[in-house]
Formats: sequence, C-alpha cells, structure tokens
Amino acid sequence: MAKRLIPSLNRILVEKMVPPSKSNTSILLSEKTSKLNPEKVVAVGPGTRDREGNLIPVAVKEGDVVLVFDYGGTEVKLGEKEFHLYQK
Repeated sequence: MAKRLIPSLNRILVEKMVPPSKSNTSILLSEKTSKLNPEKVVAVGPGTRDREGNLIPVAVKEGDVVLVFDYGGTEVKLGEKEFHLYQK
C-alpha cells in the first residue's frame, strides 16, 4: 500500500514497528522505554543534487531499520497503517 507514496528528493518514508510487549524469557516490558523508536524504511527518495548537478543519494535503503525520535517527521496515514515522512 505504501508503494503508491513515493518520497521526493532526500526524504524517506518509514513504518512504525510495534515493539514486543514480552521478552523471550516471559518478562513483561514497559511500553515507553526510550525516546528513540525503531522504524522500518518503506520508501526512499532519489536524493538531492549538489551545486555541480551531481546526485547525492540517500544513505538508507528500503528494508533498513532506523532509530527515530518520538517527535519529528510528518505523520501520514494510508488506510489503517501509520507512516512517518522524514527529511535527511
């Protein structure tokens, strides 16, 4: 579904990953452990151009997992899924 939304320039589209609520040893984990959240990169823009016109590609690719802050980016909702759009 997110393939319809293609980021422009040096922007990336990430999907929020739901952290597990229970560890492998059956220990319950708290909901908020950190301000950094892992999110999966769904789409990547082509990059930007420098003054000479050379393409500067984005450093991440689709499928990478990145850490992002709680607050930041632009929230995008497609259907029932929630995504965030970030600029490099």
